Amino acid sequence: MGEKLGLHDSSGATAAVGAAKDDDGHVHGAKEEDGHTHGAEADGHEKEPDRHEHGANEPEGHKHVGEGGHAHGEKEAEGLVKLTPEQISAAGIESAPVEATTLIKEISVPGRIALNANKQAEIVPKLSGTVATINKRLGEAVTKGDVLATLESREMADAKSQYLEAWRAEELAKSVFQREERLWKLKVTAEQEYLNANNAFEMAKIQLELAHQKLHTMGLEEQDIDDVIKPAEQEQSFRTYEIRSPISGRVTARNLVLGEMVSTSTEIFNIADLSTVWVDLAVQPADLPFAKEGQEVIVSGAGRTARGKIVALSPVIDPETRSARAIGEVDNANGEWQLGDYVRAQLISGRQSVDIAVPHEAIQTINGQKSVFVSEDGGFKARAVTTGREDSHHVEVLSGLKPGETIAVKKTFALKAELGKAEAEHEH
Repeated sequence: MGEKLGLHDSSGATAAVGAAKDDDGHVHGAKEEDGHTHGAEADGHEKEPDRHEHGANEPEGHKHVGEGGHAHGEKEAEGLVKLTPEQISAAGIESAPVEATTLIKEISVPGRIALNANKQAEIVPKLSGTVATINKRLGEAVTKGDVLATLESREMADAKSQYLEAWRAEELAKSVFQREERLWKLKVTAEQEYLNANNAFEMAKIQLELAHQKLHTMGLEEQDIDDVIKPAEQEQSFRTYEIRSPISGRVTARNLVLGEMVSTSTEIFNIADLSTVWVDLAVQPADLPFAKEGQEVIVSGAGRTARGKIVALSPVIDPETRSARAIGEVDNANGEWQLGDYVRAQLISGRQSVDIAVPHEAIQTINGQKSVFVSEDGGFKARAVTTGREDSHHVEVLSGLKPGETIAVKKTFALKAELGKAEAEHEH
């Protein structure tokens, strides 16, 4: 039976089977009951001495270093974003060296642009009258002394007449006095007549001065008063009352029309010097200890920024707004600030120098850490930093940077996006 089963053929199969028997008595190479044969012919694999089998058809991408596949653990210049100068320019990325700076303690308050009350004039007639001419329009620039409008006023005519009468009386009294003085010195006339002439002359001078002051109070300049006594002066000009600007500036209000009767309680013009403007600020009670007169203030709004100072500070809390009023003054020589504009103001309450600080835009959060992009190897490399104090513009860097290193300070979000793409390509 053994011969029929082929176990004792001349090929030496029995010896091979005996050699292949494991310690447990299992024989390899013989057909088991399920018909599966274990042996070299089962899957065509050759065993190496370490029993690790290498298949000829392993999945692509998992070959070992040296076989053309991906080298695990080798991440060249990890965190580096390489960009050409053209790409950097196109993305709007800007760089700057790390340096020391000054952090500014600021208090932000709302404000509104208003007229500088110290440089404006409300024009109210000192005499009632009828509007005869209007010489300046709204918004027009004026110079101190310019005639804004003219009125026809009976009061002006009376005042000029009184002045002219007083001037003539003074001239007559002066002439009489000079004659009596001369005669008294010659012993031709009595001393009493000389004294009477002298007294009359003094009284005439007093009346002339009173009439002069009255015209001056009405707004007439010295030249206008001198013109009253000129022979060419006519009755029509006596009735003319010229409204002149007391300051240089612009017409910010005009409230009169031709032929209108205006009184001494009517504001007919408003002239303002807009070379400086006020910023009306609302300071919260909690911030009052940090505000004081003379303090620096930075005003910003509508893309504009200006520096000024606090010129007035009220210690009274408004019951409606629950805030105190502060007034800042800023330069407006170029006319960029418009009256009524709403702005934000930063009250500068303190300054502190730090060794290293970077702009807020330079900081990005990468893998949960605050980081900056340092310029190196033809690109930018992300580096984790530790931050400290900050103001509205800069952040102090306590560790991770050295003075003089160049970092990206603008459009750093573009670098963060590029870094994210590069890391995604390395993941399996």
